[in-house]
Amino acid sequence: MKTYVIGDLQGCAHEAEALLDKIAQDARGDARILFVGDLINRGPESLLALRRMKALAESSTGRVEALLGNHDLHLLAVAAGAQKASKSDTLEEILAAPDRDELMAWLRQRPLAMFVDAHLLVHAGVAPQWDAAQTMALAGEVEEVLRGPGWIDFLANMYGNQPDRWDDNLQGIDRLRCIVNALTRMRLCLPDGTMDFAHKESESGPIGSGLLPWFELPGRRTMDVTVVFGHWSALGLILRPNLVGLDSGCVWGGKLTAVCLDDRGLLQVDCPEYRPHSGKA
Repeated sequence: MKTYVIGDLQGCAHEAEALLDKIAQDARGDARILFVGDLINRGPESLLALRRMKALAESSTGRVEALLGNHDLHLLAVAAGAQKASKSDTLEEILAAPDRDELMAWLRQRPLAMFVDAHLLVHAGVAPQWDAAQTMALAGEVEEVLRGPGWIDFLANMYGNQPDRWDDNLQGIDRLRCIVNALTRMRLCLPDGTMDFAHKESESGPIGSGLLPWFELPGRRTMDVTVVFGHWSALGLILRPNLVGLDSGCVWGGKLTAVCLDDRGLLQVDCPEYRPHSGKA
């Protein structure tokens, strides 16, 4: 059984169906299909995309799974009344849907990281101090809170840019926030692993800033595994021996991309420009 990983959907349900058809033809049988998060928001069919992914996952006996991305967490927070909606959101249909509660219950059971066939899957990035095992353990800490009785309080306190650098001694909400920011928001960092959240629209920081893509940081402890991620549409598709970047800007008029982890086969569908490209995702 082949394993395929799909980049950020962001509510592009029609394109997702076209790509799933391509995967079915390529796999010639059962396939494991994993999404790196941001199933919804910005695109035109967020409700349809979320319903479709939930139905696929629930009928797949574990062969279909989706990570939580920053937009997915944002939806949970807005639906719970822990955060206000943004002007650029396209979440109204979900929030008004009769099955809203069932959709939210399914979404908050999703993981923040997966380790599959020597591939570490995250939505955005991995702090340089973490190896794969610690990444999975820290993701599990957040997952436990999201699935527990205090999930709304957590979402109400999840937002913020501090602390911006991982420390094993972090506790409480500071610890959880730092984990979430690395796994779902991180792009550029200083060489010591300090995360920068100001620069979203390019593949590198300003000249002289010292900022580097998180995966270029010296001493990154996940160099011994292949990290698969999305979130960074300004980078586009990245295929390296130990790195796969899958956000190819579907909602911005780019492509929706799937990569087969078994043979690095590439499948893509073209997408209309649902949003003028700003690099922000």
